[in-house]
Amino acid sequence: MREITGALSAKGIRLAVVVSRFNSFLTEQLVKGAEDCFLRHGGDAEALDLVRVPGANEIPVVADKLADTGKYQAVIALGAVIQGATPHADLINGTVARALSQIALRHGIPVLNGVIAAQDLQQAIERAGTKQGNKGWDAVMAALETVAVLSAI
Repeated sequence: MREITGALSAKGIRLAVVVSRFNSFLTEQLVKGAEDCFLRHGGDAEALDLVRVPGANEIPVVADKLADTGKYQAVIALGAVIQGATPHADLINGTVARALSQIALRHGIPVLNGVIAAQDLQQAIERAGTKQGNKGWDAVMAALETVAVLSAI
């Protein structure tokens, strides 16, 4: 059996990161994690583009436009949506997740969902660089591996 796996190297890879300004005290930590992961895996800082949008709901349209340019091997979506007293957060998280999956399939590149979906502020903080790691870092790692797998296929 032949196994296809992806190397965890950012050398020669160009990524776009779309980040929500909403909950910026969390999303800025995600950006730091994403950038740190990319650079530590041999990426060139000039090959990592950062685009800011108002909120998570605006991420998909910008991610789609970035994927459409053909300049990037992957697009990373970063944001933080925290559940409140209404089901609004569930609606946003579901809509964004579905849209990102559709963009990835339509363009044939990884579009990673690094949007924190938390029940409360403590959970969000844990996923933005404390106990549960950093979803920005995790999304870049998944992007690098998936880019390598697609390249190997």
